[in-house]
Amino acid sequence: MNKRTYSKLTDQALTLFGQQIKLARKQRRMSEQDLASRIGVARATLQKIENGEPQVSIGTVFEAAVLVGVPLFDPEATSLRPHLDRIDDKLALMPTYIRTPKKDVKDDF
Repeated sequence: MNKRTYSKLTDQALTLFGQQIKLARKQRRMSEQDLASRIGVARATLQKIENGEPQVSIGTVFEAAVLVGVPLFDPEATSLRPHLDRIDDKLALMPTYIRTPKKDVKDDF
């Protein structure tokens, strides 16, 4: 089985986010087991999150971040609804689907 590879920036972002979660957990004096229980996962899964391993579902990672107070997208947000509304407005203006451009027809005779 081939291991999926990620870009350097993706690896760094995963590591950074995991470390932010770990730092926030420790600042709140929570054990790994306490946070894992609150998320509803095994302690080993929390360790994967904190180590920046990409195999953990994004929902689980976001839940860990929220529970320890790591901001998602906007440091002041208590709701992301305004951001979602803006994106919905922009998406409404975009085409429903994107077609792959057809090859140019060479009609130079």
